[in-house]
Amino acid sequence: MVAAKDLLTIAIPKGTLYKETVKLMGLAGLDIEFMKDPGRQLLLQSEKEAVRFIICRPTDIPTYVEYGAADLGLAGKDTIMEQHKDVYELLDLKYGGCRFVVAVPKGKEEQELQFWNQTRVATKFPRIAEEFFRHQGMQMEIVKLHGNIELAPIVGLAEMIVDLVSTGRTLRENNLIPVADVLSSTTRLIANRVSHRLKSDRINPLVERMRQVVEEGTLNGAG
Repeated sequence: MVAAKDLLTIAIPKGTLYKETVKLMGLAGLDIEFMKDPGRQLLLQSEKEAVRFIICRPTDIPTYVEYGAADLGLAGKDTIMEQHKDVYELLDLKYGGCRFVVAVPKGKEEQELQFWNQTRVATKFPRIAEEFFRHQGMQMEIVKLHGNIELAPIVGLAEMIVDLVSTGRTLRENNLIPVADVLSSTTRLIANRVSHRLKSDRINPLVERMRQVVEEGTLNGAG
């Protein structure tokens, strides 16, 4: 059995990004057969390749990597920015894309963004929102919520929201109109800073294989 210190541990996201992440690992040359149907297992290990995979919530991955429980991890750029963990970002993997917008109630979308200066904005992502408005020269009162962001302007909790959108359907259903783009986010490969130095002989070749997969576009093309 491979000793824990000799394993390369990779934290990968459960949920919607899992299947595409496993495909990426396969295209990068790792054995993925045992990963295709993990059941309830959260820890998978390939003895032959001395690689261990931790399957966890996407928002937890930067924490696993920062503290060295994982050498590498795959996390959204938005999560990396919001949490501001001490990790090394290695590669933009170009999948799992999403975007953040500023949205206001329908009928008020004609107002210039600066009109809303020194008002309240509701969001699940206070660091991202605060940084965006600071770059706009605006001082906002950030109201952090954990769900139902769209409700805030309806009940008067906030004048606008900053939130993640895909199709925009939820915004339309709540009579909210996007007025500014905040951030576009894709999945990134991150590394623990110590691991990146001490396990460079294993990490660097894997990163280069992943880079080649991304550049060739085979992740979204090949079977």
